[in-house]
Amino acid sequence: MDRRTLLGAALAAAATPALAQQPALDPENTLILELPAGRVTIQLLPELAPRHVERVKTLTRQGFYDNTPFHRVIEGFMAQGGDPTGTGTRGSSLPDLPAEFSPPSRARFIRGVVGAARTSDPNSANSQFFIMFAPAPSLDGQYTIWGRVVSGMEAVDRIKRGAPPNGIVQGPDRIRTARIAADIR
Repeated sequence: MDRRTLLGAALAAAATPALAQQPALDPENTLILELPAGRVTIQLLPELAPRHVERVKTLTRQGFYDNTPFHRVIEGFMAQGGDPTGTGTRGSSLPDLPAEFSPPSRARFIRGVVGAARTSDPNSANSQFFIMFAPAPSLDGQYTIWGRVVSGMEAVDRIKRGAPPNGIVQGPDRIRTARIAADIR
C-alpha cells in the first residue's frame, strides 16, 4: 500500500471511528434491499450490535422484511420500516432485544446509518429500523446502530415522504426483497 492510500485510510478512520470504510464487504454481514427506486447495500456492524445484527439476519432469511412498508418517513431526518402491519406498532414474533448503544466516540447517527427503532423502553427493539437522511446527534448513544448504507443511498433518498409532523406515509413505498449477500446465488 502506498503512502497516499495509507493517509486516505487514516483520514477516513479518523472521520468516522467505528464506521470507517472497510476494504471489502463480508457477504455474511451485508444486507441487500431492493426498493422501488433501486438496490441498497447495507454493511451490518456486528462489532457494534451483535444481537441486533443476528436478528436482522434471522428475519431477513425468514423473508420477514419482504414487502414491508416504510411507514414513517420524515424529510431531513429518517425513513422507518420493518413493521409488517405498516402501523409502526408491531414487530416480529421474536422477543424484544436489549439495547446495544454505542458511545458517540465509537459511532454516530449520520447520513446512511441504520438504527434499531424502539419505544420509550430502551430494551424494546424488535424488527423495526430506520435509515438516516441526515445527522441526528440527539440519537447518539440513545439508539442502537446496527448498519450503514454503503451503496444505493440515492434509492433511500427517493423513498416516499410522510406528512408532518409525525411522517406517517399514505401509500408507502415497500421493500421489494431483503437478502443477505451470502445467500444470493
